[in-house]
Amino acid sequence: MLAIPEVARISLKRILFPTDFSPASNAALPFALALESVYGSTLLVTHIIPPGPHPEVRFDRLPAQDDRVWGDARHKLDEWTRHSSIRDTPCTQLLERGDLATVIPEMIREHTVDLVVLGTHGRRGVSKLVLGSDAEKIYRSASCPVLTVGPKVHAGEWRLDRILCPVDVVENPEPFLHYALSLAEKNQAQFIVLQAVPLVPWQHRASVEAQMCEHLEKMIPESAKDWCTPQCLVRWEHPAEAVLLAAAEREVDLIVMGVRKAKATALSSHLPWPVASEVVSRAPCPVLTVRV
Repeated sequence: MLAIPEVARISLKRILFPTDFSPASNAALPFALALESVYGSTLLVTHIIPPGPHPEVRFDRLPAQDDRVWGDARHKLDEWTRHSSIRDTPCTQLLERGDLATVIPEMIREHTVDLVVLGTHGRRGVSKLVLGSDAEKIYRSASCPVLTVGPKVHAGEWRLDRILCPVDVVENPEPFLHYALSLAEKNQAQFIVLQAVPLVPWQHRASVEAQMCEHLEKMIPESAKDWCTPQCLVRWEHPAEAVLLAAAEREVDLIVMGVRKAKATALSSHLPWPVASEVVSRAPCPVLTVRV
């Protein structure tokens, strides 16, 4: 079991906010603005024009005055920034054309983005399970953390008072645990670390819980205990249900979890696929994913 020696503070200098002007993306905006306010970030607002029917055929882009689709998109983005709640916040507009899951990672690299904040419709079903949503493609391919606001997230003022971090005691949780602890310290939030241990007979649960809590406590750096009292939580449901039930019962404001990159299979995910997408689509609060 590896423990984090100390909590290094994260920096959110640039936050990327993709919008398609839908209610789902609009619902994520207050969360981007809240983080921008706390961290003094530069907000990059982007709209990505979907590719045409034959995206594999590449043409030189028309001049802006001759490209009607581009011009319409530019007008919509200008109007949106003037009339949405972002109107009083300095921001940089970025307009691109292409596949969302391809363009976003390119923007992250080009603009040295520290965090992506996006909304998702949280659609489920056969097509979702086979192909994955745009949101899932982004948070599994992005080189920076992604804050996803799903359809079950409650609107209203957002404060980071309680943060839930589900971990796997077998793998090294350092990347996302470090991120969660840094957020908790910055916002003086209650920190809850969760381990799901399904299929344990009731007569063995007391001893398993004691063992798991001992492991979880060793993962928390001593320096973190100077500013918070971490809570260790063990649940007996399967991972997705354990996370969702804990989030609802503890009324947490943020879930921080690790995910594997896009090409990984279910067997190599920190939280086995489709656990991550299940949590994102059903969580009552935003979910921050950190690629491990």
